[in-house]
Amino acid sequence: MGHTGGPRRQRVAMKRYVLLDITPIPNHGGALCPLKYGEDFVIKLESGRGGQLMNTRLHGSEDALTEIPCKKVAARPHARVLIGGLGMGFTLAPALKHLQSDAEVLAAELVPGVIDWNRGPLGAQAGNPLDDPRTTVLNDDVANILRAEAKGFDVIMLDVDNGPEGLTHRDNNWLYSVDGLAACARALIQSPAGQAPTRGLGRVRVGTERGRFRRAVRRAAWPRAGTEAERRSPSGQPAPTRSSPHDCARPISTPKK
Repeated sequence: MGHTGGPRRQRVAMKRYVLLDITPIPNHGGALCPLKYGEDFVIKLESGRGGQLMNTRLHGSEDALTEIPCKKVAARPHARVLIGGLGMGFTLAPALKHLQSDAEVLAAELVPGVIDWNRGPLGAQAGNPLDDPRTTVLNDDVANILRAEAKGFDVIMLDVDNGPEGLTHRDNNWLYSVDGLAACARALIQSPAGQAPTRGLGRVRVGTERGRFRRAVRRAAWPRAGTEAERRSPSGQPAPTRSSPHDCARPISTPKK
């Protein structure tokens, strides 16, 4: 029987979130959940607080976090880079792109499940950076590495939590305190006496502009008191940064002895 009604309606396949896993955050920090949404992946807190923590479609802030410091040390032989927070691999991947073949990149990730996801379904989204021989993934709190490795790194990049106010894990607040920033300074390389000065570079992604964090940077005795900020707009897109020292991304050198 032929069609005698109005315009024929076409069925549209609706995308929906598919839960892939639930993994606990150590020290009673709740749980993280990776979800698949069409061709994209999303990570959320199981509680739903904070909305999408990260996704594979929007990673401009991770790219920006990496670009300045890694380009500045790209020509250094045997450069050592520390990344706090593996996430979806979008900080690690561009770091490897900028560095030489003899570089070493340590990525510290507190949540074992996040490491497993990057070795599994998430890996291809960032180009499988964990398969690069220059990569070492440490299932550890980046704070422990900062305390243990004085003068150990050419670059330190913190992409932990959503910035100075811990959302997923309150212990992360220490990283953005005066003591935490001072530990970052001590973990950056310093030139041996009599040699040309070599700067270590620190960079931090800050989810929103925080006056307390800017004051902590100054109190931690950084010679350049600029926050390493890539702010996000409410839509999740990286927000444009102004040329103010409070919110522009700039390298910061090791404190003078």
